[in-house]
Amino acid sequence: MDMIIVKGGQPLHGEVAASGAKNAALPILASALLADGTHTFRNVPDLADVATMLEVLRTMGCEAARLTGRKKDVCEVALSGPITPEAPYELVKTMRASVLVLGPLVARFGRARVSMPGGCAIGARPIDQHLKGLKALGAEIHLTEGYVEARAKQLRGGTVNFDVITVTGTENVMMAAALAKGHTVMENCAREPEVEELARVLNKMGARIEGAGTSVITIEGVDSLKPVDHAILPDRIEAGTLLVAAAISGGNVLVKHAQVEHLEAVVDKLREAGCTITVEAGGLRCKAPRTPTAVNITTTEHPGFPTDMQAQLMALMSVSNGTSVISENIFENRFMHVPELHRLGADITIQGHTAVVKGVKGLSGAQVMATDLRASASLILAGLRAEGPTEVSRVYHLDRGYERLERKLRSLGADIRRVKARG
Repeated sequence: MDMIIVKGGQPLHGEVAASGAKNAALPILASALLADGTHTFRNVPDLADVATMLEVLRTMGCEAARLTGRKKDVCEVALSGPITPEAPYELVKTMRASVLVLGPLVARFGRARVSMPGGCAIGARPIDQHLKGLKALGAEIHLTEGYVEARAKQLRGGTVNFDVITVTGTENVMMAAALAKGHTVMENCAREPEVEELARVLNKMGARIEGAGTSVITIEGVDSLKPVDHAILPDRIEAGTLLVAAAISGGNVLVKHAQVEHLEAVVDKLREAGCTITVEAGGLRCKAPRTPTAVNITTTEHPGFPTDMQAQLMALMSVSNGTSVISENIFENRFMHVPELHRLGADITIQGHTAVVKGVKGLSGAQVMATDLRASASLILAGLRAEGPTEVSRVYHLDRGYERLERKLRSLGADIRRVKARG
C-alpha cells in the first residue's frame, strides 16, 4: 500500500493540466452498452475507478481496454458478441458508479441484474430514484439477494419527476430513455456539466435529447444508436483542487484546460478569499496572497458550490485570516477529514452539518490517514502549507479520482513523493 509524503512551505509556480473528468468518463463508458461496434473515448483519465468500469464491461462480454503508448488516454469499448447483463457485487462494492450500467442494459437487452451498491463512507447514497425512473419507463423491478433485477420487453417513454436531485440517477434514466419508445420528460434533473457531457455523447450516437444542463430534459426515443468517437471534457474538480493548491501555498499557477463556466462557484470563493483568478488562453490562473481571507461556504447542487470541493476549501480556510463557516448539505458524513486536519494543527469545530473553521497561523506536519477521495486531496493540500513532513496513508482513495496528483504538484515545485507504506 502506498503513502504520500509532503514537505510544505514552498509556493507553487508554473503550469499544470487538468485531466479528463472522472465523473463524465464513468457514465460515458457505460453508455457504450447502447450500441454495437467499437466506441473510442479520448482524454480518459487513468484512474482506479475507470479501470473498475472497464472491468465491469469486460465481465459482461465487451472488449474494453485502455490503449498503450502515446495513446494511453484513449479507451476503446467494443460490442460484437453476446452480452451477460450482470454487474457482480465483487465489482460494484468497489465503485458505486457501476450501477450506471443498469439503464443501458435494460434498455438495450431487456434485462439487467446489478448488485445493490450498499453504503458509502461519506453517507447514504441510495438508488431509489434510479429505480423510480426506470419503473416510469415500464421496467419491472425486483430486489433479490442483494441485486436489482430489471426487465422490460420494450421501455416506453414517460414522465419522471425525481424526488431529489441525483446526478447518476439522471444519467441512468437518460440513457435508458434514449432507446425507449416514445417521448420522455425528466423533471428535477441534475444540472452538472457531466450530465450535459453524457447527453452530448448520446446525441452523437444518434439520440434525441434536449435540455441537458437544465432541470427539465426531454427525450425522443430512437430505435438504435451507433458507436461514437468522443474526447471527454476536463475534470472541474481536479482543476479546482489544483487552483486551491496554488492558493494554499501562496503560489501562482496556471491550470490548463480549466473551464471557468464549470467552476464559477469555486472561483467566486477563491476570489473572495483574496486570490486573483484570471482567464487565460487554455485555462485559469490563480495568484494567491500569502494568507487567505476567511469565507463562508455552503455546498449545494450545481451550479452551487460543489460538495466535492468542500474538503479542499476547508484545508485552505484552516490557514485563513478569520473564521469560516462551512455547511455541508449534500452528504451527512463528509467531515471525516476534520480529525485528520486537527492532527496538523487546524482549529475546526463540527456542529451537525456545519464546521466552524478558525484560521491558524501555521500547520505542522504529521501522520494522517485518508478516509475518502476528496478527504485525501484536502490532506495533501494542507501538507503543502504545513511545516515539516506530512505523511498521508491510504492514498488508494486518491487514486480513484486524481491522475498522478503528486507528479503534477511536483512539477509545480512541491516537495512531494509517493512511497511504500511502512509495515
